[in-house]
Amino acid sequence: MNKKFIKNLYKANLEADVYLDKQRIEKFVDTVFRFLFQLEDKKYHSIQAVQMRLEELKSEFTGILFNVLNNKQEAETIVEEFSEKLPELYDALLKDAQEILENDPAAQSLEEIYIAYPGFFAIAAYRFAHQLHKQKVNLLPRIWTEYAHGKTGIDIHPGAQIGVPFFIDHGTGIVIGETSIIGSHVKIYQGVTIGAVSVSKDKTNTKRHPTLENHVVVYSNATILGGETTIGHHSVIGGNVWLTKSVEPYSLVFHEAQIKIKDKNVDKIEPINFII
Repeated sequence: MNKKFIKNLYKANLEADVYLDKQRIEKFVDTVFRFLFQLEDKKYHSIQAVQMRLEELKSEFTGILFNVLNNKQEAETIVEEFSEKLPELYDALLKDAQEILENDPAAQSLEEIYIAYPGFFAIAAYRFAHQLHKQKVNLLPRIWTEYAHGKTGIDIHPGAQIGVPFFIDHGTGIVIGETSIIGSHVKIYQGVTIGAVSVSKDKTNTKRHPTLENHVVVYSNATILGGETTIGHHSVIGGNVWLTKSVEPYSLVFHEAQIKIKDKNVDKIEPINFII
């Protein structure tokens, strides 16, 4: 093996400020999710057993944070604050799940949503990550949301502000940017982008992403861009729409496509040219 390469790896490891076990961090968010929504292969037969499991999770989380921060007291403080917020996060997620159950005809039970809905898992990972983001913890929030992104195809930045309840339907290909603000009872379909018009680095500390007010529905493959763009409450944004301007409450915005249908048995059919 190349000695210079080995030396460079050794130097990089020696100079590293943090020691991250990415798989351990990803496993933790999965474990918390499964524990909260009864997806483990065991039952807890007493309140004390549940309490013990929570303490085990806190201990594991403290160990993860200690490796990142190299400061036991700081790690314990972060874990305590996160633990105090966990009931509030759990309540928000129950409302998210109930919203899905009440509005998706395909959903048969809450258990199905917990087990089989990628949108619900992505929302859960986001809500956990957003709490850590508010606590100004670096790296971990992005690891959690990117883990969910890899599993579900749904990319939600932990800095986004999303109200309760929130409903992602199908979900693959959704992107929600860092400074997005999304109200309550918002429903988003697959392929939607809530993004920025400009991605230059000097815009880092500005609001670059849109605001969606309460009771907005955004259908598949719509793109809404810009920090000054606001979608008024109770609006519906149709599929394939491209928006960079605000719309008033109760608006219906749609993309009108022209579709032609011809009988394939007619002799003279215009050729269709594909360019790849």
